[in-house]
Order: sequence, then C-alpha cells, then structure tokens
Amino acid sequence: MAKTFGFVDYGGPETQEFLDRPELDAGPGQLAIAVRAAGVNPVDWKIRRGLLGRERQLPAVMGQEASGVVQQVGPGVAGFTPGDEVFGVAAAGAFAEQTLLRAGMSAVKPAGVGFDQAAILCVSVATADDAVRDVGLGSGQTLLILGIAGGVGSAAAQIARSRGLRVAGTASDANRGHVESLGAAHVRYGDGVAERIAEAAPDGVDGILDLVGGDALRAAAVALADRSKLVSTADPATAAELGGRYVTRSTTPESLAALAALVAAGELDPHITGRYPLTHAAEALALVESGHVRGKLVLEVA
Repeated sequence: MAKTFGFVDYGGPETQEFLDRPELDAGPGQLAIAVRAAGVNPVDWKIRRGLLGRERQLPAVMGQEASGVVQQVGPGVAGFTPGDEVFGVAAAGAFAEQTLLRAGMSAVKPAGVGFDQAAILCVSVATADDAVRDVGLGSGQTLLILGIAGGVGSAAAQIARSRGLRVAGTASDANRGHVESLGAAHVRYGDGVAERIAEAAPDGVDGILDLVGGDALRAAAVALADRSKLVSTADPATAAELGGRYVTRSTTPESLAALAALVAAGELDPHITGRYPLTHAAEALALVESGHVRGKLVLEVA
C-alpha cells in the first residue's frame, strides 16, 4: 500500500486526510513512479473546494505535478525506461508515495536538477512558459507582467529574460526587491499605474502577460497599442473584451525538457521557499491557501 493525501468530500481543510491505496500499474500513455517530490499549487485547494467542478471520484488524491523514479512504463509509451528519473503531470494525484504520470506531459530529469526543482515545473512554470510564448514577442521587445511577484510571474520574468526580452512588472512596494532580483523593472500597482508603466518603459510596452485580471488589467491595457499581444491566465472575459485572449496551454515532453535545461543552466530559479515532508501536506496546503506564499512550496517524499 502507498500512503497518499487527499480529500473525501468537497469543502474546506476538514475534508482532507491521509489515505492508503494499492500501488498503481501504468496504463496506456502512463508512467508509474515512486514519488520523490510534488509541487503544491492553488489549483489543489480550488479542486478540493469544488471551484473547478465536481467530477472526481471520491476519495481523491491531491496534487498535480510530481517527480520521481520510473517503476513501470505503460503500453504505447516510448522514450522512458524503468529507473529513469522523471517529472511530469500526475494522472492519479501527486501527494503520494507512488503514483502515475501522463507520459505525454512528462520528461526525463537532467542529472543537475533536483527532484524538488523538477517537481514544480509542470504547473505554474509551464503556464508561464506557454504564456510568454503565446504573447509572441521578439528579442529586445518589452513585456509587461501584471502580478509579477507570484509563482507564475516570477517564472515568466526569467523565461522572458532568457529569450532576450526586457521585462517590467506590477507588484506591491513590499515586493520591489524581489521583482528587481528577477531583472525586471518594478511598477507599483494601484491608482495611476498607467503613468508608472510609462515611466518604467519609456519606449512603450510591446506585450502584456496578465496574471491578475479585472480592473487592474483594464487600467494597464491602455499602455499597449497592439491588443493582439495581450494574453491572460486569470481573466479570459476581460482579456477578450480588450482585444486579447486567454493563454493557450501546450505542455509537452519537449517544452518541459527545455524548462529543466534552463534550471540546469542557472537561467531559471523556480524559487522554492518551503520544503515539507509528505506527512506535513496539510500545513503546506494551508499556507498556499492563505494566499501569502511567495515562490513555490514542495512536498518531499522519502
């Protein structure tokens, strides 16, 4: 039996508990892995609360992304062998000692990248990668990131810089140091943001990556002449209203391998700010649910 952490009903933290389940065999398109680390993301508690629909069979194991060692390769899967160190999107929950990954959304982990770093590349970092690519700017152009200080924004800033873009981003004054450490120009959000964007990017902005939505997006969008270069991960309705669009997700083994290569080269820091054993999954999830975590939290499995 493998220890897992999940929820037995939709609702708050009181529905969470540890669950034992038999070890799983890899089905078609899957990898069975011994888990070494798993990322903790806001989507995890949103699923538990039923905010993203209630279509899961209960009890449900939590967690969307994991890294570990391949135990078994499912039918029709190529490019992986037992013993490979891998990371990817979980098909059966990631907060577990053993689970399944989707082979089509997994990659082999480079030797120079830790299991902890690899485990957190598949949700927020992959979203950042897709979004920066979706905006479609070229080297030397300026990307404005709304909500740059969070997990997606921090990754997007680094990915954009690795592609030769100049970056500015909105965040609170308390996060100025963090934003500038990413190589980005800090723009305080709130009233008057359009004027501060103009000061930070006197030559104008060529694209906007929105991670906030709503009125904050409306206020910043006046800085962008070509609204086809506006991509949102947070508010598809407002993005469309302004002439932009929702991010197109396209996570592949190749895109994940490229992100891991950036980590190995020192060009991308996933910003792990907390590591917890699987036995403390509830504590890690509570911190993420509080909305006050900068960077990423990881569960480590012995």
